[in-house]
Amino acid sequence: MTPIDMLKCRMQVDPKAYRGIFDGIHKVAAGKAGLSGIYLGGTATFIGYSLQGMGKYGGYEYFKYNYSQAVGAEKATKHRTLLYLSASATAEFFADVMLCPLETVKVRMQTALPGEGVGGFMSTIKHIGATEGLHGFYKGIAPLWFRQIPYTMVKFASFENIVEAIYSRVLRRPKDRFSKAQQLGVTFAAGYMAGILCAIVSHPADTIVSKLNSVGKDPGGKNPSVSAILNELGFAGVWAGLLPRIFMIGTLTAAQWFIFDSFKVRTGLPTTGGESGKPGH
Repeated sequence: MTPIDMLKCRMQVDPKAYRGIFDGIHKVAAGKAGLSGIYLGGTATFIGYSLQGMGKYGGYEYFKYNYSQAVGAEKATKHRTLLYLSASATAEFFADVMLCPLETVKVRMQTALPGEGVGGFMSTIKHIGATEGLHGFYKGIAPLWFRQIPYTMVKFASFENIVEAIYSRVLRRPKDRFSKAQQLGVTFAAGYMAGILCAIVSHPADTIVSKLNSVGKDPGGKNPSVSAILNELGFAGVWAGLLPRIFMIGTLTAAQWFIFDSFKVRTGLPTTGGESGKPGH
């Protein structure tokens, strides 16, 4: 998904850069870096989202279990969507602290113009550290929270409810009547639908994060403000790059849930969702 992510970031920063995904791939591949140019930022993406994924999925299960234990089984079942929302929000808050520095490096690599002192993964880290210090890696943390926390709340709560709806309204049989392979098929389908929803909900904040992390300090030594970026982009501008992001996030979310539930199955745990009376699962 790195090529789609790279093109999406460039389209958010400069909506006129490419006419679409295929035009973007053609122009990048025709450039100096060749076909490898479409994988710019891949290392930062892999490390950053691996750390975030561990914190998010592990944290979600941890907080969901502990919150359900704190309020009791009856309240946890009755208000299970609120439980999903609160557990996912808490997990994402901490996961983003690990993600933010790598997200900054990724976006700077993918959107920097020639002559800005940005090159490979390590050289970009050194450049940001030398010119902006530690703050440069975390200047986008607030917009990142604004993007990721609603994104993750929708991602987990909608996924749990979609899985429950598939079993109860579409398949009309309890989850335990299906094989583990069939349950993983439900996981993938629900994950893709949840990914589409959370991509739409979080896209304006994602555009702000891309724009904010694409530039360094201005000539006066100040970082650009969120309000200034919003004024520059306008309403239409914050939705630039939505279609490639829907494709990217839908695919990634489905894959993430599939991998996560596959791991749970291999360790003897049930797949996520589909048991409305047991929100701690």
